[in-house]
Amino acid sequence: MKWEDLRQSDNIEDRRGDDGSSNNVGMAFGGGGGLGIGSIIVLGLLGYALGIDPRILIGGAEMLSNNRSSYVQPVDRPASHTGVPSDQIGKFVASVLASTEDVWSDALPAQKSVRYVKPKLVMFTGQTSTGGCGGAQSAMGPFYCPADQKVYLDTSFFDDMKRRYGGGGDFAYAYVIAHEVGHHVENLLGVLGKVQNAQRNASSKAQANALSVRVELMADCLAGVWAANADHKWQILEKGDVEKAIATAQAIGDDRLQRAARGTVVPDSFTHGSSQQRVEWLQKGLDSGSVNSCNTFAN
Repeated sequence: MKWEDLRQSDNIEDRRGDDGSSNNVGMAFGGGGGLGIGSIIVLGLLGYALGIDPRILIGGAEMLSNNRSSYVQPVDRPASHTGVPSDQIGKFVASVLASTEDVWSDALPAQKSVRYVKPKLVMFTGQTSTGGCGGAQSAMGPFYCPADQKVYLDTSFFDDMKRRYGGGGDFAYAYVIAHEVGHHVENLLGVLGKVQNAQRNASSKAQANALSVRVELMADCLAGVWAANADHKWQILEKGDVEKAIATAQAIGDDRLQRAARGTVVPDSFTHGSSQQRVEWLQKGLDSGSVNSCNTFAN
């Protein structure tokens, strides 16, 4: 991926190296209001190791997360540095974020008549606090908090992608960031609020999970929309980039993660979608460059 010549966003809070241990750190929302993929993996593996149904652990953690979100008290946040980071990985993140800002500032008004409000991206190490979604921890993976309209990212997740998920490469990392920004686009479109209301009224956990899957697949598609438009603007894609992003989407499908952890798959417990679904929706966004192609709620 050619990112070095892109502008760099200063819409970043750099909290790396700050100690967030005293800042009311706990579970936090994932993209649509559930746990992040990293947290689900950790709880799943722990459950299988202890002989406990992982759905019990995950359900309890999600209940804690949802309860915390409704009565989070103000906390003292660690000091942060706002602006473009000076290190290489920070510059990369700033460049990808800037490209999402430029793409969505054009595409969202043009395609959906909605003004794009730029989210902030918080870089942190280990753990930090949020402005309405409890606490953020590295094990959760990157996630978007709709309460404060910020993306939270510990870049050690990129190392995890290489070691655990078989993904890697600049465009694969950019896809992860663009996926979380996709949740912000969903928020601006009013999708997240409607889904959270529907989940509260869901007749079963399986029905609530199915709604979460649609939210996550839509964010995959919107990441593809970003990539298509960014490549049209700046020719950022290089040979093999799309394949690496697809490999990453395949690696973090719920079915593949469950099979690796326990040898069996429980579709009703999916919260992010199967490998095939994630690849399919990412590809739809890449092929079309259009938000309208990302309606995962149509059927």
